[in-house]
Amino acid sequence: MKPKAKILIIAGSDSSGGAGIQADIKTVTALGGYAMTAVTAITSQNTTGVNSVVPIHPREIEKQILFTSRDIKPDAIKIGMLHSTDVINSVIKSLKKIKTKKIILDPVMVAKGGFKLINNRAIKTLKKKLIMKAYLITPNIPEAEELTNTTIKNTKDMIRAANILLKFGAKNILIKGGHRNTKTMQDVLLNKKQLKIFKNKKIKTKNTHGTGCTLSSAIATFFACGKNINKSCELGIKYVNQSIRSNLNYGKGQGPINHLSSIIIDRKYR
Repeated sequence: MKPKAKILIIAGSDSSGGAGIQADIKTVTALGGYAMTAVTAITSQNTTGVNSVVPIHPREIEKQILFTSRDIKPDAIKIGMLHSTDVINSVIKSLKKIKTKKIILDPVMVAKGGFKLINNRAIKTLKKKLIMKAYLITPNIPEAEELTNTTIKNTKDMIRAANILLKFGAKNILIKGGHRNTKTMQDVLLNKKQLKIFKNKKIKTKNTHGTGCTLSSAIATFFACGKNINKSCELGIKYVNQSIRSNLNYGKGQGPINHLSSIIIDRKYR
């Protein structure tokens, strides 16, 4: 099978393989894309939490992005964990040279266990300089609250926050509703022309480590393959739900999802 699109992933690593760049690579590959990477930080973590974060120097991140892209031009870029202002500025500088419009930004701020992955100064830089470069941003509810200085309790609040984020310059906003304690999942997609709410039954499981990284990478892959942003979000959400439903139950904490849920392995490789 020949990959349908090339995706450059700019994000931090997860030693447990459930989130971050490891989850991104698995997702892009499982959905028929070719994954390239620029690692922003190395984390020591498992399903119970993050033990440590070692930042990669901004200049090295820039080199990874540019050297890779000069040789293999990405059809889309997915951006995840950016832990400092210097890193964000380095990524912005690199994006100007690549000139890829299909940019999906997942504004990663806090790991599942509560470990903060970005400092306050960097959040301000993200709001002022990077959001406007993205075609789509995919914050979860806590991230949307942090970015908009609002409280989100219901779908109406999600729509209000998305409208605030539109003013920051993003073309499309997908606010993920997984943090709400409801039986039905509602994810809100908003742009200047339309509002779309994706409704799905919430799957009861503690094993959801890496769902945000996975969703943004899935959307980037579908988008790079030529689907419009609405369809890309719809298919990305469907893939994540299918992957959650497998309920792998690896580890002692919040386990990973099954990134292979989209693959049927040929009999001769079993």
